[in-house]
Amino acid sequence: MSPRGTRARRANGKKHAIWLAAGVVVLGATGVTAVAASAGGEDAGPGDGTQPAKAHVLALDGKDPKKRALPRTGTQSFSLIGVSWEDSGDTFEGTAQIRTRKAATGEWSEWRDLDFDVRAPESAEGEESDVRGASEPLWVGPSDGVEARVVADGEETAVPDALRLDMIDPGETVKGKGKSNGGGKGSGKVTASPDATQTTPAGPAPEPSDPVPTEEPTGSAGVPQDPAPSTTPTESTPGTDPTEGPTDEPTGAPTDGPTDGPSTEPPTSEAPTDPTPSTVPTEEPTSPAPTTEPSGTPEPSSTPEPSGTPEPSTTAPTAPTAPAIVSRAGWGADESLVQDPPSYLNKVDAVFVHHTAGTNDYACADSPAIIRAILTYHVRTNGWNDIGYNFFVDKCGTVFEGRAGGVDRPVLGAHTYGFNSYSSGISLLGNYESGGTPTAAAKQAIADLAAWKLGLHGVDPEAKVTLTAAADTGVWTKGQAATLNTISGHRDGYATLCPGATLYSELPGIRTAAGSSPYATGN
Repeated sequence: MSPRGTRARRANGKKHAIWLAAGVVVLGATGVTAVAASAGGEDAGPGDGTQPAKAHVLALDGKDPKKRALPRTGTQSFSLIGVSWEDSGDTFEGTAQIRTRKAATGEWSEWRDLDFDVRAPESAEGEESDVRGASEPLWVGPSDGVEARVVADGEETAVPDALRLDMIDPGETVKGKGKSNGGGKGSGKVTASPDATQTTPAGPAPEPSDPVPTEEPTGSAGVPQDPAPSTTPTESTPGTDPTEGPTDEPTGAPTDGPTDGPSTEPPTSEAPTDPTPSTVPTEEPTSPAPTTEPSGTPEPSSTPEPSGTPEPSTTAPTAPTAPAIVSRAGWGADESLVQDPPSYLNKVDAVFVHHTAGTNDYACADSPAIIRAILTYHVRTNGWNDIGYNFFVDKCGTVFEGRAGGVDRPVLGAHTYGFNSYSSGISLLGNYESGGTPTAAAKQAIADLAAWKLGLHGVDPEAKVTLTAAADTGVWTKGQAATLNTISGHRDGYATLCPGATLYSELPGIRTAAGSSPYATGN
């Protein structure tokens, strides 16, 4: 366990809801306190019959400073679980294992380890007073019981303060709505970034009409592989139907992030006053030709506010057609969870590939429920403003919008500690460290998505880029110049096993596929 020094917290008046509801129950003789937590409260859900995600908490109390244990205990329904503690500055040094009981059969699982690769973002978002340390969340499917054991075995042999189990029920959404090819908040179209130098496509790419396959896909683009995904997830088991959730926009205007070039801190700058900009900016800011080698000290800049009718441009290149992307509304994001508007980078210099860990034993129809649960975990457990990853891909090759703000815009995420201020994060659902193998459809989807995202900023997906680390990551020290591939694995920037050995070994091929992707600039 790392030393428990006090951390300077940034008090900015952020209006977070109080998540923990009244009702504390001591489970007899176990030293464990059960605390009910509501994910949505009275204001959650759009009032259309949906069931918002819910968070349940079991506080792991005890007298032994080195370990905590929870005997087999019945719980409210949940499908995703993790452990968390009070101070995100404490790095957990030990093991945490859980067993869960299947709601349908009453069968108990084997012991499973939780991973500890999560760091709060190095931006102001990670300094909020309610940010907690936490494990990676583990998807276990519909469950109604848990057993846990946590042991500290590091230099500081004590479990963290305020240790607890966090269990998430992903809820349900209305079926058959919300698929789109673009814009944030499920707008159904790709929205233009006010600071982009490209114009937007004439319209969204056609959406496949076939249902999402749940078996191993077959080939496309002349290479044997999994079938092309659909943007409409198939019917799932009860409680995990992929569908539309609330689409309320967070109030306030987005703020821009850093300008081109490396920076040791993710800066902010002026934001457009309209959080939902026009599809074409009225001004075309000029800038030097894009490069994958940012250098120098970035200067703050503001972005023009879109208004009125844009003047025709003959010099701005046309943005590549976007791949099919399931919007936040499509997977049922509860927008009432998101309290602050998104922040933006000036440019995406790199894409980091992740995995969600957890399990590979999921149906593709369950993907929306998994992402809803991760959103709730990242906000309610980690204390972040929104889901951390910019995009998700499942094993059927379906792409999902992650953090809100517009899929074609450089949204600041919380995925790669030390390099969030330069990059976009793509996370593949599943575990690729413990025997999982990424499907051909998933690899192609990652390649196409990365090629398109980098192409919006004139970045070659097969090139290298030098970025300045904004924090000590275990791989790079703060201020160090890091030379990375423009498509890199999480472990290239931060000391972690993510995205898993098998997915990491596929990255060279993914870069090659991205370079020849129809979504790459110039193809």
